[in-house]
Amino acid sequence: MVKIFKLFVKNADDVCNVEVRSAYGKVASIIGIIFNILLCGIKILAGVITGSVAIVADALNNFGDASSSVISFAGFKLSSRPADKEHPYGHGRYEYVSAFIVTILIMVIGVELFKSGVEKIITPTKVEFSIVAVIILAVSILAKVFLSLLNGSVGKKINSSALKATSVDARNDAISTTAVLISLILSSHTSFPLDGVMALLVSLFIMFSALGLVKDTLASLLGKPPEKEQIDKIKDKLLSYEGVLGIHDLIVHDYGVGRTFASVHVEMAAEGDVILSHELIDKIEKIFLEEDGLEIVIHYDPVSTTNPLAVEMREFLHKNVKLVNERLSVHDVRIVDGKYRNIVIFDCVVPFNLCLTECQVKEALIRLIKESYPKFDAVITIDKSYN
Repeated sequence: MVKIFKLFVKNADDVCNVEVRSAYGKVASIIGIIFNILLCGIKILAGVITGSVAIVADALNNFGDASSSVISFAGFKLSSRPADKEHPYGHGRYEYVSAFIVTILIMVIGVELFKSGVEKIITPTKVEFSIVAVIILAVSILAKVFLSLLNGSVGKKINSSALKATSVDARNDAISTTAVLISLILSSHTSFPLDGVMALLVSLFIMFSALGLVKDTLASLLGKPPEKEQIDKIKDKLLSYEGVLGIHDLIVHDYGVGRTFASVHVEMAAEGDVILSHELIDKIEKIFLEEDGLEIVIHYDPVSTTNPLAVEMREFLHKNVKLVNERLSVHDVRIVDGKYRNIVIFDCVVPFNLCLTECQVKEALIRLIKESYPKFDAVITIDKSYN
């Protein structure tokens, strides 16, 4: 289905390019505007013919969808603007803002449909069966299924939260229109206010779906953690370079799709040539930018590889910290030799929602060290995980 876009989008396969992504989004939005305006018009006609409030509400839903597509179009256009003095990280989050507005519109439509359903139940009116209306609703269902698949496939291809939200909305519309069609067919055979009940059920379904979309789009705006696949890819790539012994404190900042920045600490042998280590770090940063479009800043952490006691302590902590809690990890382990006592200094990464407090983690680690290394004191810094 995405192949259709190759007729309208130049360099369609280069989806990492901001302008190509924007072109995909704008074309999908224009298709949505055209389809939804046409559907709104013919459904209003069907609603007038039958006197069905559910059909008229469904038509207004399509008008809201057309408005949503206009907002999505504006979001893609604004998000493709280059960085400037006021926004040095670009305007990519405009896409998240547009997705959030779309979800709010979906919620508003659900509330209005709920009110219409309640009114129809309280004061029911006869719904006239019409074969023309049945055909219109059937065509509308097929059109919405097409829009859902189209936006879903494009949203997945370019990783767009706005188009994914639009896809879910179109799917909801197909389900709600199916309910309206069933109501239209059955209403002529019963005095039960089925039209109003269907409108009520559809409105609840729409509002429930909108709540999930609001949560997802807000997470992007507020700053959600990166996907595990992205973190694993960065880690594996860093560790593939000879000389990189370990990594920690990886932080990824998302300013919109295609505008991702990261920082990380890499552990390298303290005994190595500092100039060569710095050159390797520069090389890695450039490769990430060229191959992945990721601007990454790498901090060099020297670790001793020749001091047997330091190596032994580092291996001991990496292995035994899991006895305190499987989710803990340590880094930056170093040894300070004293005349009477030795000191081990290291950072411990404590993830969110751990069952232990920071003080409990420190106390458990100190006990662990004392049991095996009684002449060692420990200085522990607690780190937070942003992954």
